[in-house]
Amino acid sequence: MKKLLALILSGTLTMGLLSACGSTAVVAVPQPEESTPAATEPVLENPQGSSDTAVKTGLYMGTSLSDSKSAADGEDGYSQANIDLVAVTVTDEGVIDSCVIDSIQAKATFDAAGKVTADLTAPIASKNELGSNYGMGKVSSIGKEWNEQAQALADYVKGKTVEEIKGIAVTEQGKAADADLAASVTVSIAGYLDAIEQAASNATHLGAKQGDRLVLTTSTNVADSKDATQEEAGQIQTSATVAAVTMNGDVITSCYIDAVQAKVNFDTAGVITTDLTAAQPTKNELGDNYGMGKISPIGKEWNEQVAAFCAYITGKTLDQVAGIAVTEKGAAADADLAASVTIAIGELQSLIAKAAS
Repeated sequence: MKKLLALILSGTLTMGLLSACGSTAVVAVPQPEESTPAATEPVLENPQGSSDTAVKTGLYMGTSLSDSKSAADGEDGYSQANIDLVAVTVTDEGVIDSCVIDSIQAKATFDAAGKVTADLTAPIASKNELGSNYGMGKVSSIGKEWNEQAQALADYVKGKTVEEIKGIAVTEQGKAADADLAASVTVSIAGYLDAIEQAASNATHLGAKQGDRLVLTTSTNVADSKDATQEEAGQIQTSATVAAVTMNGDVITSCYIDAVQAKVNFDTAGVITTDLTAAQPTKNELGDNYGMGKISPIGKEWNEQVAAFCAYITGKTLDQVAGIAVTEKGAAADADLAASVTIAIGELQSLIAKAAS
């Protein structure tokens, strides 16, 4: 009886909001504890701001190694992978429904003898994860941290079309020329405006609805790096995997995952031998050229397997994804999932778990 009463009240509140505000509810309606669905039967929480209008989910991942330096003058060299990230949901008319902006600055050092001096086990957090620890707030002319400014830009483009975003004025330094935007964002935005456009261009219908919560999660490491020897170059390999996830309550409504392996080679004198201006395509962009399909027991490329994983978890709760059984090697134990995904899925499960925070 309590459940029935809670549902009737919830429906009454929702209809009132819809009649006052239009077809999209902008006020969250608290759900009584009794109405929370069981983990085994996920139910979408339509009153929580989502609508029945489908939107596309997109992700942009751009990597540059140009800030890397060789060892010289008694100082260690380093690889620095700057990875800009933008996740969006966008309508068929090109209007941004939601946007998340983040960035990863992965730096690892090596000396003039070609020996890696970085702690390869140290965690690498994104700028959003670092928050105030990134340190921009102390030097910012408006006293705002990087993550706060990124959020302000994401909020500013919400509700705008891609064409309107392309028309946002910037200075010669790439900063916001609009006084209102410049009051909350002093970092260069030109590159992020292009990234938003690219993310929208990459977007496809994966199940998200207008008003779903959009989350961008990251996992980055340099664990596969190695020293230089006379026979082989040393290498810093930055491996970053990123997920754009939309949520309705605790239920995943869409998921898009991509990754990049950015490598900087150096010799036994600590001199970088990699072309630092070369493009760093993601695994999805590489497609068949990544080369997994040739050795996969199911003949599927990395991008195909990750897309299959994303499709498999869509409609599931975060707890259900965390509970997906794996083998001793980390592969999916479920026969249906293993038929399309043979790569280890532990990192992917961890990425999705981050969407809870």
